[in-house]
Amino acid sequence: MLELVREKQNDFSIGDMTVTGYGGVVCAEAGGPPPGMGCAGRGIIAALEKLKEKGAYETFRPDVVFYDVLGDVVCGGFTMPMRRGYADSVLIVTSGETMALHAAANIAEAIRNFRGRGYAGLGGLILNRRNVKGEDAKVDAFAEELGTRVIGTLDYSETVQNAEELGKTVMEAFPESEMAGQYRRLADAVLRACEEEKPC
Repeated sequence: MLELVREKQNDFSIGDMTVTGYGGVVCAEAGGPPPGMGCAGRGIIAALEKLKEKGAYETFRPDVVFYDVLGDVVCGGFTMPMRRGYADSVLIVTSGETMALHAAANIAEAIRNFRGRGYAGLGGLILNRRNVKGEDAKVDAFAEELGTRVIGTLDYSETVQNAEELGKTVMEAFPESEMAGQYRRLADAVLRACEEEKPC
């Protein structure tokens, strides 16, 4: 989206900003500044505002909106959607690896800093297993330390890599696989967690 803004100013449509994928899922890529130049946080909020300005939410009328934000560096790029009221709940995806837990702790701290201001709260953790020794116990203990819970888990699986090589989602490429079943269970858990915060 930011490339569109740079190249065409405001002379583009919602269709130019989005791609509709498998199952009618509408996707938009915010983009960002060239590496080492500019602020990713400002880029993210500019993209969100452009979606709103172009009427994307009214046009597509989505059931649920997910923002997939890289959280290993907790900067304005992560917090801007929370500040502006775009999100109801934050779900942190982590493994039991030390650096992943460190990044998750930083994200949780950022969320804590906004407590009491009406911004998005921590809805829970999603364990994306990397087959680390004692991984489930580590992440359960981490969740308890944060005062939250693990709402869902995903196994490390070659099915995901196989689907990526086909340029498809697991649900599209291998709908009857065990991994597809895990994604369905996770989707149900995410919806329940979301509805506990606010109706999605």
